[in-house]
Amino acid sequence: MHTSTLRWTVLPLLILASCTGTKRLSDPTVLIHGGGGTELGVSTEYGVLFLGSSHSAGRIEIESWFGDGPNIEPSVVEPVGDTLYTAETEIRLATVPLTFQIPEPGTMVVVRGRTPAGSWQVTTPLRSDPDVDGILIDVLPELLTTPDQTGAGVFLPVESEGSNMRLLGLVSGVIELGVAGDQRVYATVVGPRDLWKLVAHRRDHGRRKPWVYREDTL
Repeated sequence: MHTSTLRWTVLPLLILASCTGTKRLSDPTVLIHGGGGTELGVSTEYGVLFLGSSHSAGRIEIESWFGDGPNIEPSVVEPVGDTLYTAETEIRLATVPLTFQIPEPGTMVVVRGRTPAGSWQVTTPLRSDPDVDGILIDVLPELLTTPDQTGAGVFLPVESEGSNMRLLGLVSGVIELGVAGDQRVYATVVGPRDLWKLVAHRRDHGRRKPWVYREDTL
């Protein structure tokens, strides 16, 4: 890969969720809070997934949004691989299935995040570049509004009786390619080539302890 400039910008993570047996989530985005700051994450069938840009170990708090406002749950960071981390909550959050298929360039995907002004969602096409072997999207203005939107979820719309989206990956940074006068700038996505590590990590999937149902989540 020939580059004149290679710059990665890291931001926080988001979560896509809904509850079964608990009050309905009005916003699928979650925030991960800890001593290192705040980042975005996505709630999947195998746990909350995030990049660990602010928290790669220790205790954290996971903030999700229900119909009547935010909810915060304590948790502990679990490393999944070099670039991914996960965590679990006592209460059941809404989840989004994963996809392990990499769509063709030009396929429309949905990118979701949250800033202090609230949640945002943008539909954008997947991009390709001869110098990059990986998933790329345009650098959306929403990703640059605040320095904490890396980790935003990238979702593939599908027709399904359950969730109408599959998690394709997480926005991991910004890359600049080319030379002066011919620069190409993209947002990079950690995708299916890494998401499988979460499935392998969660070997106890389906055998976890029962969910806790509390009055504040009914």
